Amino acid sequence: MIVPKQVQRATEAFVAEVADAMRDVVRRLPTVDGRRIEQDVAQEAFSLVTALIDVDRSHTDDELWGVIFAFGRWMPDQLGRAKPDDLRRSSLLVGRVTWLDQVSPMFDILVAADQRFGTFHSRTYYDRALHLAFTVAALEAAPSRAELQAIDALRSRLLAAMGSLPSSPLTPGGPDPARPAAPGAPAGTPAATGAPAEAAEPEEEPLPPPRPIEELLAELDDLVGLASVKTEVRLVTDLLRVQQLRAERDLPTSPQSRHLVFTGNPGTGKTTVARLLAAIYRSLGVVAKGQLVETDRSGLVSGYVGQTALKVMEVADRATDGVLLIDEAYALARGGENDFGREAIDTLVKVIEDRRDDLVVIAAGYPDEMADFIAANPGLASRFPKTIFFPDYSDDELWLIFSSIGEKAGYAPDAEAEAKVRAWFASVPRDKGFGNGRLARNLFEDAVARQASRVVAIDEPTDEQLTTLVAADIAEPGEGPRHGNAS
Repeated sequence: MIVPKQVQRATEAFVAEVADAMRDVVRRLPTVDGRRIEQDVAQEAFSLVTALIDVDRSHTDDELWGVIFAFGRWMPDQLGRAKPDDLRRSSLLVGRVTWLDQVSPMFDILVAADQRFGTFHSRTYYDRALHLAFTVAALEAAPSRAELQAIDALRSRLLAAMGSLPSSPLTPGGPDPARPAAPGAPAGTPAATGAPAEAAEPEEEPLPPPRPIEELLAELDDLVGLASVKTEVRLVTDLLRVQQLRAERDLPTSPQSRHLVFTGNPGTGKTTVARLLAAIYRSLGVVAKGQLVETDRSGLVSGYVGQTALKVMEVADRATDGVLLIDEAYALARGGENDFGREAIDTLVKVIEDRRDDLVVIAAGYPDEMADFIAANPGLASRFPKTIFFPDYSDDELWLIFSSIGEKAGYAPDAEAEAKVRAWFASVPRDKGFGNGRLARNLFEDAVARQASRVVAIDEPTDEQLTTLVAADIAEPGEGPRHGNAS
């Protein structure tokens, strides 16, 4: 019963800390009923636990024993002598999942108190609730996708309710920023490599502290578009948190390859997301340093016998303890009979196996061509089981990218310029190789160059003239940018 008892401990921590928070609220707001605080908080925990168990309708023995151990003292009549089959026959867990549909009244009370008094009680609830949620998910070696999605939705609702409160994990300068969003998913010490430093080697410059997971996920959420990509990255993150909880308790985990395939056209944010994933992996202790090393065929393949394996190993050495992103990875599989691309793939497969605890590889490229890469070696399919597709940006999303680049650079398009930018994006065919975010940046850089040519002819231009983009600064629909890199 070691596993279910983890739920009992997480529940007791939730009840103790949230009950203390509610007592403080009652002291400050006597209109709040405080007669049954501990029992009410225990009921809150029960609702959370049973809702998560009910998400996938599986109701396993471990999950039900977790309920019995955690809440037997609070619900002696229903759970005092119960066994899992008793709970299955009862209606105690029926329809519990609906509790997750909205933020609970208790959390609303804590948020309101934080707003009024500057307290941090909603953060206490948030941390304890997520820890309890991940502990429930960790009852199974391979939690269901539905369960992980439910935890992610819970996180999003709580954060939305907290808004810009000082207690929010997303508020700069909030309480204890190094504290992980869920205990057991530390954003602190990186995983040890297991090898002591050689005395003769110079000391490496100390790494900055890992960034908090919530900060990294918030940065992911702030990216334009990519809704499906964000969902998949959050699910990968949540699964790693669950696996970490189980590993800390010497519980078996379902083996999961951490290597990924990113597919999509250029400029869809693959490198940006890979960099965030590298930071997330470091914060979760998957890799020790979290650097992102980018390469492609030219960085891995040599034209001379025996040199390709050495090039692959050199790149792998730089990426070890972090993430290796191979752009246009399918190009490795496209050479002729005497090409060394296959040697690069074979060496890469061996490196992935030998450094499976120290290196994460992301292979990126066009969707159809990436199938050729995976088929190039029998070992690749099992090592890259998960593919994340990056869709093209819509015209509205491209406009948001264009305007955000301008805002950061200190330029603002007027209404006529905005209309022309939107028309320009609408005129670009969405064929293979569509440039997406790169097109938006190229169009902006072209507009700035045109604006400079226009403004230089004005005697003593005003600040507004220097920072405003007008319709004349925007390329005509169907016309390519004349300035900057149009690739």
